[in-house]
Amino acid sequence: MRAVVQRVKNASVTVEGNTISSIGTGLLVLVGISRDDTRRDMEYIADKCLNLRVFEDADDIMNLSLMDIEGELLLVSQFTLYGDARKGRRPSYIHAAPPDVARDMFAECVEIFRQKWPKIQTGQFRAMMDVSLINDGPVTILLDSKKEF
Repeated sequence: MRAVVQRVKNASVTVEGNTISSIGTGLLVLVGISRDDTRRDMEYIADKCLNLRVFEDADDIMNLSLMDIEGELLLVSQFTLYGDARKGRRPSYIHAAPPDVARDMFAECVEIFRQKWPKIQTGQFRAMMDVSLINDGPVTILLDSKKEF
Protein backbone atom coordinates (compact mmCIF):
# COMPACT_ATOMS: atom_id res chain seq x y z
CA MET A 1 0.00 0.00 0.00
CA ARG A 2 1.23 3.44 -0.86
CA ALA A 3 0.23 6.84 0.41
CA VAL A 4 1.01 10.40 -0.49
CA VAL A 5 0.49 12.42 2.69
CA GLN A 6 0.06 16.16 2.35
CA ARG A 7 -0.23 18.56 5.27
CA VAL A 8 -3.04 20.93 4.34
CA LYS A 9 -4.72 24.09 5.54
CA ASN A 10 -7.84 22.75 3.82
CA ALA A 11 -8.82 20.24 1.17
CA SER A 12 -11.95 19.11 -0.61
CA VAL A 13 -13.27 16.63 -3.16
CA THR A 14 -15.80 17.59 -5.82
CA VAL A 15 -17.64 15.08 -8.02
CA GLU A 16 -19.76 16.32 -10.94
CA GLY A 17 -19.76 19.86 -9.56
CA ASN A 18 -20.83 18.85 -6.04
CA THR A 19 -18.47 19.05 -3.07
CA ILE A 20 -18.76 15.66 -1.39
CA SER A 21 -16.18 16.15 1.36
CA SER A 22 -13.99 18.83 2.82
CA ILE A 23 -11.62 19.30 5.74
CA GLY A 24 -9.81 22.11 7.47
CA THR A 25 -6.33 21.80 8.96
CA GLY A 26 -5.03 18.27 8.70
CA LEU A 27 -3.87 15.70 6.17
CA LEU A 28 -4.93 14.81 2.66
CA VAL A 29 -3.90 11.20 2.08
CA LEU A 30 -3.95 9.71 -1.43
CA VAL A 31 -4.06 5.92 -1.04
CA GLY A 32 -2.92 3.36 -3.60
CA ILE A 33 -3.75 -0.31 -3.10
CA SER A 34 -1.68 -3.08 -4.67
CA ARG A 35 -2.61 -6.65 -5.57
CA ASP A 36 -0.51 -7.91 -2.65
CA ASP A 37 -1.84 -5.71 0.15
CA THR A 38 -3.32 -7.15 3.33
CA ARG A 39 -4.89 -5.77 6.47
CA ARG A 40 -1.38 -5.51 7.90
CA ASP A 41 -0.47 -3.03 5.13
CA MET A 42 -3.58 -0.98 5.87
CA GLU A 43 -2.83 -0.88 9.58
CA TYR A 44 0.76 0.19 8.88
CA ILE A 45 -0.36 3.10 6.68
CA ALA A 46 -3.09 4.16 9.14
CA ASP A 47 -0.68 4.14 12.07
CA LYS A 48 1.98 6.04 10.12
CA CYS A 49 -0.43 8.70 8.86
CA LEU A 50 -2.11 9.33 12.19
CA ASN A 51 1.15 9.48 14.13
CA LEU A 52 3.40 11.18 11.57
CA ARG A 53 4.89 14.22 13.30
CA VAL A 54 4.55 16.86 10.58
CA PHE A 55 2.82 19.68 12.49
CA GLU A 56 4.75 22.39 14.34
CA ASP A 57 4.87 22.62 18.10
CA ALA A 58 5.23 25.86 20.10
CA ASP A 59 8.91 26.04 19.07
CA ASP A 60 8.08 25.74 15.33
CA ILE A 61 9.52 22.23 15.18
CA MET A 62 7.60 19.53 13.31
CA ASN A 63 6.93 17.50 16.41
CA LEU A 64 3.14 17.01 16.53
CA SER A 65 0.89 14.45 14.86
CA LEU A 66 -2.57 14.82 13.37
CA MET A 67 -4.03 13.45 16.59
CA ASP A 68 -1.96 15.85 18.71
CA ILE A 69 -3.43 18.86 16.90
CA GLU A 70 -6.88 17.25 16.63
CA GLY A 71 -6.79 17.76 12.87
CA GLU A 72 -8.94 16.32 10.13
CA LEU A 73 -8.15 13.66 7.54
CA LEU A 74 -9.28 13.31 3.93
CA LEU A 75 -8.65 9.87 2.38
CA VAL A 76 -8.79 9.55 -1.41
CA SER A 77 -8.28 6.30 -3.28
CA GLN A 78 -5.80 6.69 -6.15
CA PHE A 79 -4.78 3.63 -8.14
CA THR A 80 -2.29 5.67 -10.19
CA LEU A 81 0.12 5.52 -7.25
CA TYR A 82 0.96 2.07 -8.62
CA GLY A 83 1.62 3.37 -12.12
CA ASP A 84 4.96 2.06 -13.36
CA ALA A 85 6.48 4.37 -15.96
CA ARG A 86 9.99 2.93 -15.99
CA LYS A 87 9.46 1.41 -19.42
CA GLY A 88 7.87 3.31 -22.28
CA ARG A 89 5.72 6.40 -21.92
CA ARG A 90 2.37 5.00 -20.82
CA PRO A 91 2.32 3.83 -17.19
CA SER A 92 1.45 0.21 -16.49
CA TYR A 93 -0.96 -0.41 -13.62
CA ILE A 94 -0.38 -4.16 -13.39
CA HIS A 95 0.57 -3.92 -9.71
CA ALA A 96 -2.57 -2.00 -8.71
CA ALA A 97 -5.37 -4.05 -7.18
CA PRO A 98 -8.33 -4.73 -9.51
CA PRO A 99 -11.23 -2.28 -8.94
CA ASP A 100 -13.55 -4.68 -7.10
CA VAL A 101 -10.78 -5.79 -4.75
CA ALA A 102 -9.52 -2.23 -4.26
CA ARG A 103 -13.04 -0.95 -3.47
CA ASP A 104 -13.45 -3.44 -0.62
CA MET A 105 -9.92 -2.88 0.65
CA PHE A 106 -10.30 0.90 0.56
CA ALA A 107 -13.54 0.62 2.57
CA GLU A 108 -11.74 -1.59 5.10
CA CYS A 109 -8.85 0.88 5.22
CA VAL A 110 -11.24 3.76 5.93
CA GLU A 111 -12.72 1.75 8.82
CA ILE A 112 -9.25 1.06 10.24
CA PHE A 113 -8.51 4.80 10.18
CA ARG A 114 -11.95 5.60 11.64
CA GLN A 115 -11.44 3.22 14.57
CA LYS A 116 -8.34 5.19 15.49
CA TRP A 117 -9.50 8.71 14.55
CA PRO A 118 -13.10 9.81 13.85
CA LYS A 119 -12.40 13.06 11.98
CA ILE A 120 -12.31 11.46 8.53
CA GLN A 121 -13.80 12.35 5.16
CA THR A 122 -13.30 10.40 1.94
CA GLY A 123 -13.39 10.81 -1.79
CA GLN A 124 -15.68 8.70 -3.98
CA PHE A 125 -14.20 5.44 -5.18
CA ARG A 126 -13.75 5.21 -9.01
CA ALA A 127 -15.30 8.64 -9.57
CA MET A 128 -13.65 11.37 -11.60
CA MET A 129 -12.77 13.68 -8.71
CA ASP A 130 -11.52 17.22 -8.51
CA VAL A 131 -9.30 17.34 -5.44
CA SER A 132 -8.49 20.82 -4.18
CA LEU A 133 -6.03 21.62 -1.45
CA ILE A 134 -3.85 24.24 0.07
CA ASN A 135 -0.66 22.37 0.91
CA ASP A 136 0.73 23.82 4.13
CA GLY A 137 4.48 24.24 3.95
CA PRO A 138 4.43 22.51 1.52
CA VAL A 139 4.82 19.27 3.42
CA THR A 140 4.43 16.09 1.36
CA ILE A 141 5.54 12.65 2.56
CA LEU A 142 5.59 9.38 0.60
CA LEU A 143 4.79 6.15 2.45
CA ASP A 144 4.97 2.55 1.30
CA SER A 145 3.91 -0.35 3.52
CA LYS A 146 6.50 -2.59 1.83
CA LYS A 147 9.12 0.08 2.62
CA GLU A 148 10.25 0.31 -1.00
CA PHE A 149 11.03 3.97 -0.43
